[in-house]
Amino acid sequence: MPRLPMILAAAMLISLGSAAQADDAGPGSGGGLVSELKLGALYHDVPGLWSGFSLEKPTVDGNVEIDFRPIYQGASMSLLPALGATINPDGDTSHVYADIRWKLSPNPMWYVTFGFGAAFHNGFIETTDPYRKALGSRLLFHPSLEVGINLDQHDSLSIYFEHMSNADTQTYNEGMDDLGVRYGYHF
Repeated sequence: MPRLPMILAAAMLISLGSAAQADDAGPGSGGGLVSELKLGALYHDVPGLWSGFSLEKPTVDGNVEIDFRPIYQGASMSLLPALGATINPDGDTSHVYADIRWKLSPNPMWYVTFGFGAAFHNGFIETTDPYRKALGSRLLFHPSLEVGINLDQHDSLSIYFEHMSNADTQTYNEGMDDLGVRYGYHF
């Protein structure tokens, strides 16, 4: 997946350029395209979660995500699109994803986000390698859950979980789970 970092970097630069043109009304209220940029470290292929087991070697994946301006904004909830990537530095399965996130913010201090979308990965569709997972198809479902705290008007920290699988629509469906921490910067 050598072109993935370049494509993601180009998308981030374009999006950040839009955010820089936003007015100064405060975080999340400008006219720019991007609401938040998130960077994280995720445990790769965590055992014992949704997929049930781990085959790929335990490493720390890098995660980068762009959360766009909400398409719906209520008093304590919002619906927003997100694009991201989880990159495995050791050559195991990496993926890019596009999600819709339902963000609940019962107070200004903390939030919970439920996401659902699609992921495109570079792992195996089927394999006999005992240290790699057979994910069944190149395009997979991508549900996620995030629980976070806003440290101030710009900075946040969160615990993030993501799963990807084909939901038994294919012969092989070993699925994969990642879990870790993320830092967010609200524009």
